[in-house]
Amino acid sequence: MSAREEILGRVRAGVGKDDFAARRARAEALLAAPVRGPQPVLDGDLVQRFRAKAESLASSVDSVSASGDAPQAVARYLAAGGLGREAVLTGDLATLDWAASGLDVVVRPAVDADKVGISGCFCAIAETGTLLLLSGAATPATVSLLPETHIALVPVARIVATMEDAFALLRAERGSVPRALNFISGPSRTGDIEQTIVLGAHGPCRVHLILTGENS
Repeated sequence: MSAREEILGRVRAGVGKDDFAARRARAEALLAAPVRGPQPVLDGDLVQRFRAKAESLASSVDSVSASGDAPQAVARYLAAGGLGREAVLTGDLATLDWAASGLDVVVRPAVDADKVGISGCFCAIAETGTLLLLSGAATPATVSLLPETHIALVPVARIVATMEDAFALLRAERGSVPRALNFISGPSRTGDIEQTIVLGAHGPCRVHLILTGENS
């Protein structure tokens, strides 16, 4: 018997539960077939609901008819805000024609000195105006968390109604959960100092969303 098995055996004996295998089987069965609790009914168009909720959280929102138009939309946003032409990019967006937009982008994880990060997203949640990003080799979390400005491309076909729908989509398409899931609801904010809301204290102070696949 290993030290680990001995310790766990003592724990089971101490709590008086020796039916470990049966309890684990029941727990795994529940995880395999999750039961949803009560959820809100979202009336109307999910895209418009997402846009309204995102804007209420201090995100700015633009839209383009196709993903290929996104680089030009990013360039317009950066120029209008005087935010420069340089950005770090997640690998899932590398095939877009960034050179034609006049931007200087590089695919790599972000560092403290980077001012602009551009990412995609796994999906977006209309109920709360939230993005769901998955960490991975091509989608490092630093791109959305370290720069002062985070720009995200959001395919309208990937907007779901609720958080439960987002997790269901994750299970259906990915099976296993990646190392990190990041839910982003507008710019970073805190109210720690005299309950005054400050944007950008622990992450991006600007979040700009570009909806792709929608008539702008």
